Amino acid sequence: MAHLELERIKHLPAFRKISIGTWRTAYDPSVYGTMEIEMDAAMDYLRRYREATGVRLTVSHMMARVMAAALERIPDANALMRGSRIYRRKRISIFFQVAMTDEGDEGKVDLSGTVLHDVDKMSLAEIVTTFDDKVDKVRKRTDETLEKTRRSFMRMPAWAMHRLLRFTSFLLYTLNWKAPGLPRDAFGSLMITNIGTLGLDVAYAPLVPFSRVPILIAMGAVKAVPIVRDGQVVVGQTMKVSATFDHRFIDGFHAAVMSKVVHQWFEHPDAHFGPIPGGRERAAAGHRPGLSPAPPTPSPSS
Repeated sequence: MAHLELERIKHLPAFRKISIGTWRTAYDPSVYGTMEIEMDAAMDYLRRYREATGVRLTVSHMMARVMAAALERIPDANALMRGSRIYRRKRISIFFQVAMTDEGDEGKVDLSGTVLHDVDKMSLAEIVTTFDDKVDKVRKRTDETLEKTRRSFMRMPAWAMHRLLRFTSFLLYTLNWKAPGLPRDAFGSLMITNIGTLGLDVAYAPLVPFSRVPILIAMGAVKAVPIVRDGQVVVGQTMKVSATFDHRFIDGFHAAVMSKVVHQWFEHPDAHFGPIPGGRERAAAGHRPGLSPAPPTPSPSS
């Protein structure tokens, strides 16, 4: 007689098979943390930006620019491990996790994503346009490279996935070899997932070892809550942001600097994101608002 009554799930989505091949054990160097950000000013900026430009800016787009600014302020966090050595990246790239239905079946949800490169050099309008174009291809399955990779994973038996992912990661990152048929730097410097779209406030997402990305940001839902301002209890909008770090080369100092940048940009958006473009035509043309310099922050060596 069996210890448990179980039924094997035979048809797994691509991401679930990748997960099985990725996390064989809970032993890892992850550090988790959560901060709460006041969002009244950011949501007002978002509303004014949409009205002035016609561009459908979201908090996810804003977070991508904020995290790019954070990596500019603390470049030692924009790095990866190759063997036992740490290498700093020369570009700032942000990966967005994207939920999608598997093979068009609304009951089968898969997880994919897309990466934006050089986000530190992009305006909000450019981030929105580039992100939306890429996500549209992911969800419509018109990204040929991604779909070819997904089909390969779907055909791969689960028991072989772990070895395949480790070998691929070794080629791409440890040897830094451009493998034919695979996109260059597919996961970037940092990952963002918006769990708020699922109605969740807090989630501690695991790092994805084969991607060598050392930071994962999970954005919660923006909610109205009682907060204290000037000694008075008022209703304000807040968002909880959870982060997972690779503690091998990112520590509390790096996290503190990044946290300060996130608070500064979202709580004082006009001073950091810059003036809102004055019209639909300027936004569509990729007008770049000027960025105010951030307050000075001690360097890692100080």
